[in-house]
Amino acid sequence: MKPKLLILREIEHHTKDLLSEHFDIEYHPSYSLEELQNLIQDAEALLTMGTLIDENLIKNAPNLKIVSNISVGYDNFDTHAMKKAGIIGTHTPYILNDSVVDLTFGLMIGAARRISELNSAVKRGLWTVKNDINFYGLDIHHKKLGIIGMGRIGEDLAKRAKLGFFMDVSYHNRHKKPNLDEENIIWKPLDQLLQESDFIVMLTPLTEETKYMIDEAKFKQMKNTAIFINMSRGATVDEKALYNALKNNEIYAAASDVFVKEPVNKDNPLLQLDNFTATPHIGSASKETRNDMAQLAAENLIEVFIKGNHQNVVPELQFLVK
Repeated sequence: MKPKLLILREIEHHTKDLLSEHFDIEYHPSYSLEELQNLIQDAEALLTMGTLIDENLIKNAPNLKIVSNISVGYDNFDTHAMKKAGIIGTHTPYILNDSVVDLTFGLMIGAARRISELNSAVKRGLWTVKNDINFYGLDIHHKKLGIIGMGRIGEDLAKRAKLGFFMDVSYHNRHKKPNLDEENIIWKPLDQLLQESDFIVMLTPLTEETKYMIDEAKFKQMKNTAIFINMSRGATVDEKALYNALKNNEIYAAASDVFVKEPVNKDNPLLQLDNFTATPHIGSASKETRNDMAQLAAENLIEVFIKGNHQNVVPELQFLVK
Protein backbone atom coordinates (compact mmCIF):
# COMPACT_ATOMS: atom_id res chain seq x y z
CA MET A 1 0.00 0.00 0.00
CA LYS A 2 1.31 3.44 -0.95
CA PRO A 3 1.81 6.04 1.80
CA LYS A 4 -0.76 8.84 1.90
CA LEU A 5 0.36 12.24 0.64
CA LEU A 6 -1.64 15.43 1.16
CA ILE A 7 -0.89 18.17 -1.39
CA LEU A 8 -1.90 21.67 -0.29
CA ARG A 9 -0.58 23.61 -3.28
CA GLU A 10 -1.48 23.69 -6.96
CA ILE A 11 1.13 21.80 -8.97
CA GLU A 12 1.64 20.82 -12.60
CA HIS A 13 0.19 17.54 -13.90
CA HIS A 14 3.61 16.01 -14.59
CA THR A 15 4.67 16.67 -10.98
CA LYS A 16 1.47 15.13 -9.67
CA ASP A 17 1.98 12.12 -11.96
CA LEU A 18 5.49 11.63 -10.60
CA LEU A 19 4.21 11.65 -7.02
CA SER A 20 1.33 9.31 -7.80
CA GLU A 21 3.86 6.61 -8.71
CA HIS A 22 4.96 6.53 -5.08
CA PHE A 23 2.07 7.95 -3.03
CA ASP A 24 -1.69 7.72 -2.60
CA ILE A 25 -2.52 11.38 -3.24
CA GLU A 26 -5.11 13.69 -1.67
CA TYR A 27 -5.07 16.94 -3.66
CA HIS A 28 -6.47 20.03 -1.92
CA PRO A 29 -4.80 23.22 -3.21
CA SER A 30 -7.66 25.22 -1.67
CA TYR A 31 -8.78 24.61 1.91
CA SER A 32 -9.85 26.27 5.14
CA LEU A 33 -8.08 25.84 8.47
CA GLU A 34 -11.03 23.82 9.73
CA GLU A 35 -10.83 21.53 6.71
CA LEU A 36 -7.09 21.13 7.17
CA GLN A 37 -7.58 19.64 10.64
CA ASN A 38 -9.55 16.79 9.06
CA LEU A 39 -7.45 16.46 5.91
CA ILE A 40 -4.19 16.07 7.81
CA GLN A 41 -5.34 13.24 10.08
CA ASP A 42 -4.39 10.34 7.78
CA ALA A 43 -1.51 11.97 5.94
CA GLU A 44 1.96 10.48 6.23
CA ALA A 45 3.50 13.08 3.94
CA LEU A 46 2.64 16.71 3.21
CA LEU A 47 3.54 18.90 0.23
CA THR A 48 2.89 22.56 0.93
CA MET A 49 4.10 26.12 0.66
CA GLY A 50 4.11 28.10 3.89
CA THR A 51 1.59 26.10 5.94
CA LEU A 52 2.46 26.57 9.62
CA ILE A 53 3.80 23.27 10.93
CA ASP A 54 3.45 23.68 14.67
CA GLU A 55 2.12 21.79 17.68
CA ASN A 56 -1.49 22.63 16.79
CA LEU A 57 -1.19 21.04 13.36
CA ILE A 58 0.94 18.14 14.57
CA LYS A 59 -1.57 17.08 17.22
CA ASN A 60 -4.09 16.54 14.40
CA ALA A 61 -1.58 14.61 12.30
CA PRO A 62 -0.62 11.46 14.22
CA ASN A 63 0.73 9.71 11.10
CA LEU A 64 2.72 12.59 9.64
CA LYS A 65 6.36 11.72 8.93
CA ILE A 66 7.57 14.35 6.44
CA VAL A 67 6.71 17.86 5.23
CA SER A 68 8.12 19.07 1.91
CA ASN A 69 8.14 22.87 1.71
CA ILE A 70 7.99 24.55 -1.72
CA SER A 71 10.28 27.30 -0.47
CA VAL A 72 13.91 27.95 0.31
CA GLY A 73 12.89 29.45 3.66
CA TYR A 74 11.28 27.31 6.31
CA ASP A 75 10.31 29.76 9.03
CA ASN A 76 6.85 28.13 8.88
CA PHE A 77 8.49 25.05 10.46
CA ASP A 78 8.45 24.82 14.25
CA THR A 79 11.53 22.63 14.12
CA HIS A 80 11.41 21.99 17.88
CA ALA A 81 7.87 20.60 17.64
CA MET A 82 8.74 18.66 14.48
CA LYS A 83 11.84 17.20 16.11
CA LYS A 84 9.79 16.11 19.12
CA ALA A 85 7.24 14.41 16.85
CA GLY A 86 9.89 12.86 14.57
CA ILE A 87 8.72 14.77 11.47
CA ILE A 88 11.31 15.43 8.76
CA GLY A 89 11.22 18.74 6.86
CA THR A 90 12.66 19.55 3.43
CA HIS A 91 12.97 22.75 1.40
CA THR A 92 13.96 23.90 -2.09
CA PRO A 93 17.20 25.89 -1.96
CA TYR A 94 19.20 27.35 -4.88
CA ILE A 95 16.57 26.82 -7.58
CA LEU A 96 15.08 30.30 -7.10
CA ASN A 97 18.34 32.27 -6.99
CA ASP A 98 18.13 33.80 -10.46
CA SER A 99 14.50 34.87 -10.05
CA VAL A 100 15.21 36.56 -6.71
CA VAL A 101 18.16 38.40 -8.23
CA ASP A 102 15.96 39.48 -11.17
CA LEU A 103 13.46 41.06 -8.78
CA THR A 104 16.19 42.63 -6.67
CA PHE A 105 17.52 44.49 -9.69
CA GLY A 106 13.97 45.43 -10.63
CA LEU A 107 13.47 47.02 -7.22
CA MET A 108 16.87 48.71 -7.31
CA ILE A 109 16.11 50.26 -10.70
CA GLY A 110 12.53 51.08 -9.74
CA ALA A 111 13.54 52.85 -6.54
CA ALA A 112 16.49 54.71 -8.07
CA ARG A 113 14.63 55.88 -11.16
CA ARG A 114 11.31 56.30 -9.28
CA ILE A 115 9.45 54.13 -11.79
CA SER A 116 6.40 53.32 -9.69
CA GLU A 117 6.04 56.90 -8.43
CA LEU A 118 6.42 58.45 -11.88
CA ASN A 119 4.16 55.89 -13.53
CA SER A 120 1.46 57.05 -11.12
CA ALA A 121 2.23 60.70 -11.84
CA VAL A 122 1.93 60.23 -15.60
CA LYS A 123 -1.36 58.35 -15.27
CA ARG A 124 -2.75 61.11 -13.05
CA GLY A 125 -1.97 63.74 -15.67
CA LEU A 126 0.90 65.35 -13.77
CA TRP A 127 3.39 65.22 -16.66
CA THR A 128 3.01 68.80 -17.90
CA VAL A 129 6.62 69.82 -18.58
CA LYS A 130 8.78 67.91 -21.07
CA ASN A 131 12.06 68.00 -19.10
CA ASP A 132 10.96 68.34 -15.49
CA ILE A 133 13.79 68.37 -12.95
CA ASN A 134 11.27 67.04 -10.42
CA PHE A 135 11.32 63.71 -12.26
CA TYR A 136 15.05 63.15 -11.82
CA GLY A 137 16.25 59.95 -10.15
CA LEU A 138 19.63 58.37 -9.41
CA ASP A 139 21.93 56.21 -11.53
CA ILE A 140 22.76 52.61 -10.64
CA HIS A 141 25.73 51.91 -12.89
CA HIS A 142 29.20 52.41 -11.38
CA LYS A 143 27.72 52.89 -7.88
CA LYS A 144 28.64 51.07 -4.65
CA LEU A 145 26.53 48.04 -3.74
CA GLY A 146 26.61 46.61 -0.21
CA ILE A 147 25.10 43.17 0.39
CA ILE A 148 24.17 42.02 3.90
CA GLY A 149 24.07 38.22 3.98
CA MET A 150 26.28 36.59 1.36
CA GLY A 151 24.71 33.26 0.52
CA ARG A 152 24.28 31.91 -3.00
CA ILE A 153 21.71 34.59 -3.90
CA GLY A 154 24.08 37.27 -2.66
CA GLU A 155 26.92 35.85 -4.73
CA ASP A 156 24.78 35.79 -7.86
CA LEU A 157 23.62 39.36 -7.19
CA ALA A 158 27.20 40.52 -6.68
CA LYS A 159 28.45 38.98 -9.92
CA ARG A 160 25.61 40.41 -11.99
CA ALA A 161 26.09 43.83 -10.38
CA LYS A 162 29.78 43.87 -11.32
CA LEU A 163 29.37 42.51 -14.82
CA GLY A 164 26.10 44.16 -15.78
CA PHE A 165 26.18 47.49 -13.96
CA PHE A 166 29.93 47.90 -13.31
CA MET A 167 29.24 48.33 -9.61
CA ASP A 168 31.78 48.33 -6.82
CA VAL A 169 30.52 45.46 -4.61
CA SER A 170 31.17 44.75 -0.94
CA TYR A 171 29.40 42.47 1.52
CA HIS A 172 28.95 41.76 5.21
CA ASN A 173 28.58 38.19 6.39
CA ARG A 174 29.38 36.28 9.57
CA HIS A 175 32.22 34.61 7.70
CA LYS A 176 34.46 35.97 4.97
CA LYS A 177 34.40 34.12 1.63
CA PRO A 178 37.98 33.94 0.31
CA ASN A 179 36.77 32.88 -3.16
CA LEU A 180 35.16 36.31 -3.60
CA ASP A 181 38.43 38.17 -2.99
CA GLU A 182 39.63 37.02 -6.40
CA GLU A 183 36.63 38.76 -7.99
CA ASN A 184 37.22 41.95 -6.00
CA ILE A 185 34.03 41.46 -3.98
CA ILE A 186 35.19 42.65 -0.59
CA TRP A 187 34.06 41.80 2.96
CA LYS A 188 33.56 44.87 5.14
CA PRO A 189 32.43 45.48 8.72
CA LEU A 190 28.72 46.30 8.78
CA ASP A 191 29.19 49.90 9.92
CA GLN A 192 31.63 50.60 7.10
CA LEU A 193 29.38 48.96 4.52
CA LEU A 194 26.39 51.05 5.63
CA GLN A 195 28.37 54.29 5.55
CA GLU A 196 29.90 53.74 2.10
CA SER A 197 27.21 52.01 0.03
CA ASP A 198 24.90 53.70 -2.45
CA PHE A 199 22.65 50.62 -2.58
CA ILE A 200 22.19 48.26 0.36
CA VAL A 201 20.49 44.89 -0.17
CA MET A 202 19.34 42.82 2.80
CA LEU A 203 19.62 39.08 2.11
CA THR A 204 20.32 37.61 5.53
CA PRO A 205 18.08 34.84 6.91
CA LEU A 206 15.86 35.67 9.89
CA THR A 207 17.41 34.47 13.14
CA GLU A 208 17.44 35.76 16.70
CA GLU A 209 20.71 37.47 15.78
CA THR A 210 19.31 39.22 12.70
CA LYS A 211 15.85 40.14 14.03
CA TYR A 212 15.43 43.92 13.63
CA MET A 213 19.11 44.06 12.67
CA ILE A 214 18.53 47.21 10.60
CA ASP A 215 17.19 49.74 13.10
CA GLU A 216 17.18 53.49 13.64
CA ALA A 217 20.90 53.62 14.41
CA LYS A 218 21.75 51.66 11.26
CA PHE A 219 19.65 53.92 9.01
CA LYS A 220 21.39 56.97 10.47
CA GLN A 221 24.72 55.52 9.32
CA MET A 222 23.59 55.42 5.68
CA LYS A 223 24.09 58.18 3.11
CA ASN A 224 21.10 60.44 2.52
CA THR A 225 21.34 59.29 -1.12
CA ALA A 226 21.33 55.59 -0.16
CA ILE A 227 18.70 53.15 -1.43
CA PHE A 228 17.77 50.24 0.84
CA ILE A 229 16.26 46.99 -0.51
CA ASN A 230 14.92 44.22 1.75
CA MET A 231 14.78 40.79 0.08
CA SER A 232 15.25 38.72 3.24
CA ARG A 233 12.43 38.60 5.80
CA GLY A 234 10.33 41.48 7.07
CA ALA A 235 11.46 41.18 10.68
CA THR A 236 15.13 41.74 9.84
CA VAL A 237 14.21 45.44 9.56
CA ASP A 238 12.55 47.79 12.04
CA GLU A 239 9.70 49.08 9.85
CA LYS A 240 9.05 52.13 12.04
CA ALA A 241 12.73 53.11 11.77
CA LEU A 242 12.59 52.60 7.99
CA TYR A 243 9.49 54.81 7.76
CA ASN A 244 11.17 57.59 9.76
CA ALA A 245 14.36 57.37 7.69
CA LEU A 246 12.36 57.76 4.47
CA LYS A 247 9.98 60.40 5.81
CA ASN A 248 12.86 62.51 7.15
CA ASN A 249 14.95 62.05 3.97
CA GLU A 250 17.72 60.33 5.91
CA ILE A 251 17.90 57.90 2.98
CA TYR A 252 16.79 58.49 -0.61
CA ALA A 253 14.43 55.55 -1.15
CA ALA A 254 13.65 51.96 -0.19
CA ALA A 255 11.88 48.92 -1.54
CA SER A 256 10.76 45.73 0.14
CA ASP A 257 9.42 42.40 -1.03
CA VAL A 258 8.84 41.31 2.58
CA PHE A 259 7.06 42.65 5.65
CA VAL A 260 6.79 41.83 9.34
CA LYS A 261 3.12 41.00 8.81
CA GLU A 262 2.10 39.36 5.54
CA PRO A 263 -0.09 40.18 3.73
CA VAL A 264 0.93 43.69 4.74
CA ASN A 265 -1.63 45.78 6.63
CA LYS A 266 -3.21 48.30 4.27
CA ASP A 267 -2.70 50.98 6.93
CA ASN A 268 1.05 50.33 7.20
CA PRO A 269 2.45 53.89 6.98
CA LEU A 270 5.23 52.81 4.62
CA LEU A 271 2.62 52.37 1.90
CA GLN A 272 1.85 56.10 1.98
CA LEU A 273 5.38 57.13 1.00
CA ASP A 274 6.27 57.97 -2.61
CA ASN A 275 9.89 56.93 -2.03
CA PHE A 276 8.92 53.44 -0.88
CA THR A 277 8.18 50.59 -3.30
CA ALA A 278 6.36 47.45 -2.14
CA THR A 279 5.91 44.04 -3.75
CA PRO A 280 3.89 41.15 -2.24
CA HIS A 281 6.69 38.67 -1.41
CA ILE A 282 7.19 37.60 -5.03
CA GLY A 283 10.94 36.90 -5.02
CA SER A 284 10.49 33.48 -6.61
CA ALA A 285 7.07 34.14 -8.15
CA SER A 286 7.65 33.45 -11.80
CA LYS A 287 5.73 30.59 -13.34
CA GLU A 288 8.89 28.78 -14.40
CA THR A 289 10.59 29.06 -11.03
CA ARG A 290 7.55 28.09 -8.95
CA ASN A 291 6.99 25.03 -11.17
CA ASP A 292 10.65 24.08 -10.77
CA MET A 293 10.39 24.53 -7.00
CA ALA A 294 7.31 22.29 -6.83
CA GLN A 295 9.10 19.68 -8.92
CA LEU A 296 12.10 19.74 -6.58
CA ALA A 297 9.81 19.54 -3.54
CA ALA A 298 8.20 16.45 -5.07
CA GLU A 299 11.61 14.93 -5.75
CA ASN A 300 12.61 15.68 -2.14
CA LEU A 301 9.65 13.63 -0.90
CA ILE A 302 10.63 10.66 -3.04
CA GLU A 303 14.35 10.85 -2.24
CA VAL A 304 13.89 11.26 1.52
CA PHE A 305 10.67 9.39 2.40
CA ILE A 306 10.82 6.59 -0.18
CA LYS A 307 14.58 6.15 -0.71
CA GLY A 308 15.93 7.31 2.66
CA ASN A 309 18.34 9.91 1.27
CA HIS A 310 19.15 13.30 2.82
CA GLN A 311 18.25 15.50 -0.16
CA ASN A 312 17.45 19.06 0.98
CA VAL A 313 16.47 18.09 4.53
CA VAL A 314 16.60 21.25 6.69
CA PRO A 315 19.71 21.17 8.91
CA GLU A 316 17.87 21.04 12.24
CA LEU A 317 16.09 17.82 11.24
CA GLN A 318 18.84 15.97 9.38
CA PHE A 319 19.32 13.51 12.24
CA LEU A 320 15.78 12.12 11.72
CA VAL A 321 16.74 10.56 8.37
CA LYS A 322 17.77 6.96 9.01
